[in-house]
Amino acid sequence: MTTRLFDLNGRIALVSGASRGIGEAIARLLAEQGAHVIVSSRKLEGCQPVADAIREAGGSAEAHACNVGDMGDIQALFAHIRNAHGRLDICINNGATNPYFGHVLDTDLGAFQKTVDVNIRGYFFMSIEAGKLMREQGKGAIVNTASVNALQPGPLQGIYSITKAAVVNMTQVFAKECGPLGIRCNALLPGLTKTKFAGALFSNEDIYQAAIEKIPLQRHAEPEEMAGAVLYLVSDAASYTNGECIVVDGGLTI
Repeated sequence: MTTRLFDLNGRIALVSGASRGIGEAIARLLAEQGAHVIVSSRKLEGCQPVADAIREAGGSAEAHACNVGDMGDIQALFAHIRNAHGRLDICINNGATNPYFGHVLDTDLGAFQKTVDVNIRGYFFMSIEAGKLMREQGKGAIVNTASVNALQPGPLQGIYSITKAAVVNMTQVFAKECGPLGIRCNALLPGLTKTKFAGALFSNEDIYQAAIEKIPLQRHAEPEEMAGAVLYLVSDAASYTNGECIVVDGGLTI
């Protein structure tokens, strides 16, 4: 007997921060499984090539610019989704920021506010708008990309780590309150992954080597190695998985 637990045909999926890295890998995998993917990032020229590549590979996708730190952009994005599709089955909150890399005592207000606006407020209101659409159809799946920094604060990544810890609690809040509506909410906590976003960690040899030494698999991850966990969380295979934080870190946090 064959199983179609991971079949996403007919589902509408939104992936923020999908112009590169983990977000791009997630968008491509969801499309491979049959979802129509709305590829989103701050700038259209960043996400359009990803949507084009998905279509060229035989998938279904569109690109839509949205800075999740801008409330107007969020409202415009969901107005488009409602008008164009009338539903949303999957929402992946992956677009994040980390403008400051340094000692916590030197964090300035600008860096603090930008990180909070995108990583907390952005995820929160993206989830609210997605949840409103999902409530109308009686089901849906939200996945938040957090970080292992939510469990163990990363070196010189104070405010970023704090916001990612907030994302974990936010995930549980939405899981508890929206579960009765048929909406599941879970989180992915990636470990050290080779992305442009994590460039500061890879460019600092001391920090990179210290991290690798703590990882039982003795290597960093590639973005594609994060996408499979997300596919599970949004698929029928995870129909009873709600409020969970799946850590994908090669064993770092053991």
